[in-house]
Amino acid sequence: MSDLSTHPHNLDALEARLRQDLSWLELPAKAWVPAREIDGQPVIDVVIIGGGMAGLVASGMLKRLGVANHVILDKAPAGQEGPWVTFARMRTLRSPKQLTGPAMGLPALTFRAYYEARFGSAAWMALDRAPRETWMDYLIWYRKVLELPVRNGVSVDAILPRDDGMLDLACSENGRTETIIARHVVLATGRDGLGGPFVPDIAENIDRRFWAHTADAIDFAALRGKRVGVIGAGASAMDNAATALEAGVARLDMFVRRKELPRINKFTGIGSQGVVHGFAGLPDEWKWRFLDYAMSQQTPPPRPSVLRVSSFERAHLHLQSPITGLQQDGDQLVVTTSKASYPLDFLIFGTGFKIDLTNRPELAVFEPHIRLWRDRFPMPAGMANAELEGSPDLGEAFEFLEREPGSCPVLSKIHCFNFPATLSHGKLTGDIPAISEGADRLARGVVRSLFVEDREKHFANLQAFDTPELLGDEWFDAETEALPELSSERT
Repeated sequence: MSDLSTHPHNLDALEARLRQDLSWLELPAKAWVPAREIDGQPVIDVVIIGGGMAGLVASGMLKRLGVANHVILDKAPAGQEGPWVTFARMRTLRSPKQLTGPAMGLPALTFRAYYEARFGSAAWMALDRAPRETWMDYLIWYRKVLELPVRNGVSVDAILPRDDGMLDLACSENGRTETIIARHVVLATGRDGLGGPFVPDIAENIDRRFWAHTADAIDFAALRGKRVGVIGAGASAMDNAATALEAGVARLDMFVRRKELPRINKFTGIGSQGVVHGFAGLPDEWKWRFLDYAMSQQTPPPRPSVLRVSSFERAHLHLQSPITGLQQDGDQLVVTTSKASYPLDFLIFGTGFKIDLTNRPELAVFEPHIRLWRDRFPMPAGMANAELEGSPDLGEAFEFLEREPGSCPVLSKIHCFNFPATLSHGKLTGDIPAISEGADRLARGVVRSLFVEDREKHFANLQAFDTPELLGDEWFDAETEALPELSSERT
């Protein structure tokens, strides 16, 4: 095989190396889960909802462990899964370029290997952080080289329990409907996977044409020459403010509650394999303590994002300026803070996301049964945190647990592999750094469940297996060989 370093622009060479690595490691493992049918319809062992990074690496891990009968469903067209080329508006990823992310421990599957194969090692050395469009190209390549089973354009409208302990997924595609029978479902649905964008109540009576959330599709070209406000100063708020400025808005006002922007990314500072693998083993009160503290400190926006905004004289940052009023006045808005009022043509909420199961129609049947942390864990004094309170209380394989034991056993077949899993498992599901470790934990749990559930079939296979290792002609009983000789000596 050719040395990749001598062909730095050759993806074919990288793919050949990856195939060889997988072959040497005997991956993926052979399929081992017994096939099932119900009324002539094949049962899918695992359905993954969401074809972004988390869904892809979950699929890769399941395939690695021999769970071949699975599928990824994503409502987006191919190449537009996740946020990277839709509502993400940063120039580059926020994570350091060298993080191995979804590579599952395979050097040839890393972003670095992909980037160097396309652009060369010198380009890699000169690169600061991954451009988000290039990261999306990498994920598209990742899906292709691992031959992952993605179906695009499919919406999952409802997940329903079955009497046989499996799940029905009511799906729609191009106006057609179908029902998929699944043994397990993985929700790889991203930051808003158990809720949606958070917008404060002040927007409730404001015409929708005057405002948007950072997760919405926004026509920035239409904002040229307009007065635009942004609430919040996190990474997404900064990126949207910068995009508006670059589109030519006349004035940009950012409204921030704090007296200064946060400067230190606490969790990045303590990042280690100890945190990755040890967080889930913490006592509940320590899990809460870690996350409540980190959330109260907030994550600073990346320095390049801030500089991207502050480079415009038309940008105005208002610190210690919580919004106290929002009114629609003819063809404009009036934002009132504790300091002043500001006329605007358009307002962007960079206010993050919320956990709200009632906002997920596909989970409507299960919502009353899903156990949240507030259902069993008394909130520590002085650490009130609504987001943590509303987080799902998950099992070892990210599975939902019952609020009332025995009320909905099939919940254990639905796995929450998205951002709200953080309180139970740590940051393994919503960010690049430890996504492979999270997928490994998920896949091993699913494999365990599938094997245990099929134990009778596997035991029957054990009993029925009859391929001989020895044929009977390899050796003879020493006593049997010696008998004739002993008899003649006595005579």
